[in-house]
Amino acid sequence: MTLRTLLLLSIFSFFFFGCKNESKAIVDTSKEDTPFPYKLPETKPNIHLSKALERNYDNYMGATPQDNELYSQFRYTELKGFDYNNHDGTISRRDPSKVIYHEGKYYVWYTYRNTKTPPIGLQNANKATDVIPSSDWDLAEIWYATSEDGFTWKEEGVAVPRPPKPNVGWRSVTTTDILEWQGKWYLYYQGFMEVSGKRGDDCPVAVSYADSPNGPWTPHNKIVIPNGDEGAWDQYSIHDPYPLVYKGKIYLYYKSDFNGRSNNIRMQGLAIADNPLGPFEKHPLNPIINSGHETTMFPFKKGIAALVIRDGNEHYTIQYAEDGFNFDIAAISSYLPIAAGPFIPDAFTNTNDGRGITWGISHFTNVTTWDTNHAVLARFDCDLSQDIDAPEMKRNHTYLKPEFYYKMGLNSEQKKRINKATESLKSQ
Repeated sequence: MTLRTLLLLSIFSFFFFGCKNESKAIVDTSKEDTPFPYKLPETKPNIHLSKALERNYDNYMGATPQDNELYSQFRYTELKGFDYNNHDGTISRRDPSKVIYHEGKYYVWYTYRNTKTPPIGLQNANKATDVIPSSDWDLAEIWYATSEDGFTWKEEGVAVPRPPKPNVGWRSVTTTDILEWQGKWYLYYQGFMEVSGKRGDDCPVAVSYADSPNGPWTPHNKIVIPNGDEGAWDQYSIHDPYPLVYKGKIYLYYKSDFNGRSNNIRMQGLAIADNPLGPFEKHPLNPIINSGHETTMFPFKKGIAALVIRDGNEHYTIQYAEDGFNFDIAAISSYLPIAAGPFIPDAFTNTNDGRGITWGISHFTNVTTWDTNHAVLARFDCDLSQDIDAPEMKRNHTYLKPEFYYKMGLNSEQKKRINKATESLKSQ
């Protein structure tokens, strides 16, 4: 083929394919004149869309909250069977684990504090003693309870006590979660080796193991997920260890507090292992979620869903990652359960079709005034499941009495600022 022939073919190809692309562009541009239809399409229409409409179809599992399998409202029920010493602040139960079902009973583990006084506050950490706690989770142990119906519980007693000094957790063991792996059971928890508040909430993750959910639990007495290197986001704390079995491995999610106490923020990370006792390898993309005060995940369809509770730009969202670590917002909700421990029947089954959740245990911390600070466990219900259809949980608004909003009134400093601004206007 001569050079002249090649040149002619190149010119022909340029005009031919260029015209085709130009024609296609003209067709695409014409879609800008197509109005969005009155009847909301169930799937993404083939017309030009704003970013908001693109998100509506690309980010969510339904075009409306009612059709979104990862949207739900939440309902709460007071639990029976727990005593709080007349709510004087000396007994606290908080940060429940996932709920499991074993041999006819539900099980839940939680942080349990029973001290002679209420917490004296993180700001007074230097005044804490061997019997006086600084925080609600100081001088705590891991206890557990069982239930036949999920509403009335029987407290069974201690599962993981504080080990003798200098073992991991000698000061306090808190915020536990459960894993079943190859016929054995593992409780992961935060192990404090100093009074909470002296440098923040500094602690790594420890683990105990047993042949039965009823124990006895043998402490590993080693750190299984260490804090990060100096300068890393998780250099001081690994909180809320939360294991799931995913892709044949143990995916242990956690959070860390960082950025300094005066401007503290929380984000979520992930560590992966082939063995419950480690070694765990932290994911290179950590933090994998940019928000959330606590860590709550569950298998859903091919991936992992997360309740992103409270802190951060994306607080009060429900997120989803098909690969387990690249999370996107899948729904925005309100009144998400605090420190939620859902009942997840397929948490340890290595499923590739996660069925979701319908209920679990969470906690409330603002039970009384702060001088008797403590937490109580409560039940939450929802519809984040492929297996039920609960339209009452899919409503996207909640009617609340005015009194609810008035309780969130202005404080004295805000009133002072407003009065000063008003007086300034009057003097002009």
